[in-house]
Amino acid sequence: MKHRFPYEWTLKDAKFTKDKGTVFSCFACGGGSTMGYKLAGFDVLGCNEIDPKMIEAYKTNHKPKYAYLEPIQTFKLRKDLPKELYSLDILDGSPPCSSFSMAGNREKDWGKEKKFREGQAEQVLDNLFFDFIDLAKELQPKVVVAENVKGLLLGNAKEYVRKIYKEFDKAGYYCQHWLLDASKMGVPQRRERVFFVCLRKDLAEPFLYQQDMFTVNPKLELNFNEPSIKYKDIKIGDGKRASDLYYYRWKKREKNDSHFGNITERISGIVSCFSDVFAKKELVLPTITAKGSIYDFENCHLLSKNTFCNAGSYPQDYNFLKIRFEYLIGMSVPPVMTAQIATEIYEQWLSV
Repeated sequence: MKHRFPYEWTLKDAKFTKDKGTVFSCFACGGGSTMGYKLAGFDVLGCNEIDPKMIEAYKTNHKPKYAYLEPIQTFKLRKDLPKELYSLDILDGSPPCSSFSMAGNREKDWGKEKKFREGQAEQVLDNLFFDFIDLAKELQPKVVVAENVKGLLLGNAKEYVRKIYKEFDKAGYYCQHWLLDASKMGVPQRRERVFFVCLRKDLAEPFLYQQDMFTVNPKLELNFNEPSIKYKDIKIGDGKRASDLYYYRWKKREKNDSHFGNITERISGIVSCFSDVFAKKELVLPTITAKGSIYDFENCHLLSKNTFCNAGSYPQDYNFLKIRFEYLIGMSVPPVMTAQIATEIYEQWLSV
């Protein structure tokens, strides 16, 4: 079998066994990681999310037992949480990470309060990871999984990673991280993300090994090398055609152009439109982002919703309510990516 999990699937037909353990998801967005845990056989009890539109989409599609619409800064201080949240197998979270993205201002934004998106309270985004660790310290799940952008491993942000390790250690966990590419995990897009996977220290003894001269860690292998999936294999129809301006620019494209930025810089000297990328039939799709758009290189149409769902390994029958599907999928951890990691955590740690 080429791929462990199908990228094209539906909630209606999915069989969620719920026999692998319990999960709670923070910064849950529309539930990309939640669906991954479900595909892997876990029972996802609920979520914490700050965005009212996102949590409505989450509740509509997942019908969680518990759903908390509030900042994690207040959620982590709650003393009225149900007992089953204190006996989780996995606490999952994707703290907002735009401060560390290579596409943003990076260091210029570190420590600043700002809104993550319209309708949310201002907060210092780079502190949210540590609020999440505070919650882990309170709930003491067996495993903590935290996802973030590749930029966290680059430049001055490495010091931030060291602090993450220190805080997980204080919270009672062995911490390790992996840089993983979704395109090698059965997801039809190139998407590199960092995953911190942490095991509670009192459970770690059977798995400990000498990683290097100075480091002892619980052994966990996350090696994925499934065949890549090309754009031509996931395309389902066309979306809307580009605007007249983009259509004019598209007609001036060249074979090696990967985004509209290549064209605008060449024809006008303007550095813009770099987030509006091309889908080429013989290649894997580039990373889906919340801000940019993806255009078919052959006909200048946007990708259809069905194609986007395939690219993000989102179910074809997901109800996006009034949220732009491009935005929600671009914000999400691909379900199949999470399902792969969750399966390995279960098989190597939790089932032993």
